Amino acid sequence: MEKSEIIITNDQHVRIDKWVHEQFPDLSRTRIQEMIKDGLITVNDQAVKPNYKINGGDRIKVEINEPEPLSVEPENIPLDIVYEDQDLLVVNKPRGMVVHPAPGHYAGTLVNGLLYHCRDLSGINGVLRPGIVHRIDKDTSGLLVVAKNDQAHRSLAEQLKEKTTHRIYKAIVHGVLSHQEGTIDAPIGRDEKDRKKMAVTRKNSKEAVTHFFVEERFRQYTFVKCELETGRTHQIRVHMAYIGHPVAGDPKYGPKKTLSINGQALHAAELGFIHPSTGERMIFKAPIPADMENELKKCREMY
Repeated sequence: MEKSEIIITNDQHVRIDKWVHEQFPDLSRTRIQEMIKDGLITVNDQAVKPNYKINGGDRIKVEINEPEPLSVEPENIPLDIVYEDQDLLVVNKPRGMVVHPAPGHYAGTLVNGLLYHCRDLSGINGVLRPGIVHRIDKDTSGLLVVAKNDQAHRSLAEQLKEKTTHRIYKAIVHGVLSHQEGTIDAPIGRDEKDRKKMAVTRKNSKEAVTHFFVEERFRQYTFVKCELETGRTHQIRVHMAYIGHPVAGDPKYGPKKTLSINGQALHAAELGFIHPSTGERMIFKAPIPADMENELKKCREMY
């Protein structure tokens, strides 16, 4: 276990989680917040919350555990790998596949398949999420990038943080949108009434911006393109429900009576970023899955 003790010599008034991330950039903000909750980061030998603001004279201790032996088992799962080199992979994830192991899903995940395909994944996000820079929901399909080494991981994570990545989703939503395009600028945080859901809220929320463009209108649905400016949990699903047009097939934020697909009609169709080693601008595209295309055909026939 690595231990560090730092005494603050001036009034900084910076959140403890942000400050630790600046001192230890290899630690993700999520891991830092977990370390704070586990008592591995203390101030003046006392436990604090992630939003604690440090002051002059504070004595901050950080204990970094050695990485756990990898316990996630490789599985021979077919993967739709769109691109691969020595630094990264771009994968087209099918709807229904969980990205990384979690309670209730320790097998059959994308990570299990990645470990079988290649052993050299970045370790920044710990033993359960090797290589995972960002994720998409289980019942959303489409593109995501996976880092093979820590340098690539840091570069890609920084691009996400700085909002320089290009992320386009395609979705079928309920109702007929009246505007051809628009921007939803509404902060997202944990739903106070249901902690398993996210919501547009001013309390403990983060900035969230989604741009939408109408592709086709039907009698009861609209086919839209959504461009993410930020990347909050369930962002498109929450934002479209917020403006009265929930994603079709969404069991969490939409009506029960909907299209005949297993999961939400939401697909990560385009992904663009700067390659961590070459500096080349790369853009990848993946067509919407067959079940979404079939539902669009039905909507056109009804229209």
